[in-house]
Amino acid sequence: MSLVKEEISDVKTYPELTSHKPKIIYGLIKRIGDILASSIGLIILMPLFLIVALIMKCSEPTAPIFFSHTRNGKKGKKFKMYKFRTMCQDAESILMKDTALFEKFKANGYKLETHEDPRVTKVGAFLRKTSIDELPQLINVCLGQMSLVGPRPIPDREILEYGSDKQKFLSVKPGITGWWQVSGRSNICYPERCDFELHYVDKNSLGFDILILFKTIGIVLKRHGAH
Repeated sequence: MSLVKEEISDVKTYPELTSHKPKIIYGLIKRIGDILASSIGLIILMPLFLIVALIMKCSEPTAPIFFSHTRNGKKGKKFKMYKFRTMCQDAESILMKDTALFEKFKANGYKLETHEDPRVTKVGAFLRKTSIDELPQLINVCLGQMSLVGPRPIPDREILEYGSDKQKFLSVKPGITGWWQVSGRSNICYPERCDFELHYVDKNSLGFDILILFKTIGIVLKRHGAH
């Protein structure tokens, strides 16, 4: 009888052993889904990748096809996020030289409308409008740096927007799509954007991820907020 009491006492002393189980199972299912979806997606989309690469090389023979940028992953771990290049090669210098444009860029949540952004190429404008430029991020998902669903991975300069919630934001793996994207994407700027991203961190679950994925399909088809 005393042994039974001791066992019950042990369980009560260590409630975290059972409370973390749902999150562990959710994380495992999500990772398996990410691997399967990204692998299959990359295989199916390979012809499209080749077509985009050919068009880009025809328009700018010496320019790279892909663009990579350092972003913050889970727990602040840095990684290179891949996209099809949509800007000219000297994009950063163009932005920094124009003080007024850079200030507008910051005030608009680190975004500019495609039609007013001198850095965006003609091919790049189409890739952005159709969200095709985001597809190479399936490589990041396959490598485990990103997930299909999660907060948008951001550079260091945007991390400051989260203030004391920085660690909370970085507590989950970033995603290709997320609650911010399906709620307005580029139409929602900081500080409101933080509320949407942090809401996902609070609520993240398998059901919420599936809801976001279905909403993403509609957003992409409507080309809502894509610039």
